[in-house]
Amino acid sequence: MYMQVESHTGTFLHLKRNPSIRSWSLLVGIASVGLAAAYYSTDTWTWKLFYIAGCVFVAIQNMEEWEEAIFDKKSGKAILKTFNLYKKILTLCRGGHEQVVVSLKEIRAVNVEEEKVRYFGKGYVVILRFVTGISHPLTQSAVLGGRSDVEAVAKLLTGFLDLDMVRMRTLAAEESSDSDGENPDKGE
Repeated sequence: MYMQVESHTGTFLHLKRNPSIRSWSLLVGIASVGLAAAYYSTDTWTWKLFYIAGCVFVAIQNMEEWEEAIFDKKSGKAILKTFNLYKKILTLCRGGHEQVVVSLKEIRAVNVEEEKVRYFGKGYVVILRFVTGISHPLTQSAVLGGRSDVEAVAKLLTGFLDLDMVRMRTLAAEESSDSDGENPDKGE
């Protein structure tokens, strides 16, 4: 699953993503290699501890992030948060949290893009496009295989932010300006 809807009202949308089952399986698998190496090794206890710590460190490094996206129409802000366990451990609890805050008025479009995922093929991610021309992914990790989950989140966001209505008004304004410009030519 790409993102879960924690709460959704007319003015508030809270999306959340936890590490996937693949990420947890990788953590257990790599940590198990360290435990097995320590158990079957004839080395000293310091080396055994090194095997376990090294494998746990690599396992945590490969964990996906916990991610949240909060869209609040009352405050007019979108807050994208990420929590990384690896950074939290490296900085001794001072870091690990990243946050991006943008104005909802700045979001121009919500798109689904294909992203190449190393060793696994292609994945899909929701991209927020801003008026300034900058793009930012909704999550740092792409979902593998299932495009429909990602498209459902993009459709939910598009509807919540009323981007369909903005696009329709823009197209209508362009058509009316085009038709106003063509009328004098037809009269000549």
